Amino acid sequence: MSRADDLSPAPHRRLVLKGAALAAGALAASTPSALAASPKAAPYVNPLVLNRADPHINRHTDGFYYFTATAPEYDRIILRRSRTLNGLATAAESVIWRAHPAGDMGAHIWAPELHRVDGKWYIYFAAAPAEDVWRIRIWVLENAHPNPFRGTWVEKGRIRTAWETFSLDATTFTHRGTRYLAWAQHEPGMDNNTAVWLSRMANPWTLTGPQVRLTTPEFDWECVGYKVNEGPYVLQRNGRVFMTYSASATDHHYCVGLLTADADSDLMNPASWAKSPTPVFAGNDATRQYGPGHNCFTVAEDGRTDVLVYHARQYKEIVGDPLNDPNRHTRVQTLGWKPDGTPDFGVPVADTVRAEG
Repeated sequence: MSRADDLSPAPHRRLVLKGAALAAGALAASTPSALAASPKAAPYVNPLVLNRADPHINRHTDGFYYFTATAPEYDRIILRRSRTLNGLATAAESVIWRAHPAGDMGAHIWAPELHRVDGKWYIYFAAAPAEDVWRIRIWVLENAHPNPFRGTWVEKGRIRTAWETFSLDATTFTHRGTRYLAWAQHEPGMDNNTAVWLSRMANPWTLTGPQVRLTTPEFDWECVGYKVNEGPYVLQRNGRVFMTYSASATDHHYCVGLLTADADSDLMNPASWAKSPTPVFAGNDATRQYGPGHNCFTVAEDGRTDVLVYHARQYKEIVGDPLNDPNRHTRVQTLGWKPDGTPDFGVPVADTVRAEG
């Protein structure tokens, strides 16, 4: 989401084209000018929120940062808020929705994002039936109350895409007055797990018009363990539209790629998007941060400075399926900008050294 914003049985993520994959080796709802400027914030404390993956932080016009993320039990949607980014670390956490005990939305509650659209709150998230936990699809909740901790979260249903296949990691943004949805999905007949897709929206839970593929795993760094492009997120700056996405398995190979389009181009034309041939954000031995990804962007307390939000682990070694390892922690750091107007992600910062006391 930009800073300008207020199918057949699904393939098991671990089984689709497993042999080929192994052989190859998931923002603020207003403009910053609408937010009251604050004194310079304290340096960020990292990890910011422990055991919360796929983080989403939305700075709303009320001055609060709203935080949601994947809980490692994959069974609920949580929400925190604070007037500072560092304050999210200790902010009270509310469970605003729980997985159903049976049927749809009963398992694998993944990657919620909280967005403000047309005066209502919406949460986009992935979920599967309790009886078929890898038949993952995209679902939407709506809350008409101004305070997302109050009111009623109404289940608006599933976002219907072109195919009945594995799909997840939806995000929404507006560009030149048009609302879009970007998400990850497996395309039947394609030699991948997921690609990133884009569509216009008729309303916050309905797609309209064509659905176009923007990127599919093709470089070696996108195909380690699994052939994955997922977790898209948009930042609009400097006359361009930047879309990040995450690639490869969810272990220490997980990393961030980048698509770039001119702001005057047709975003629904895949040819408008240029793809970076190398990851723009990856694990780093010097800072001991591994598998950074599923990022979003927010803005600092000053209302101007861009902030990168992501999860990472503090070690490479994982026993068993990485999805069963709960230690993906939410982290934040300042996003830099290069002289040519493109984002400078740098490297994932080291853990904060806390003073003894």
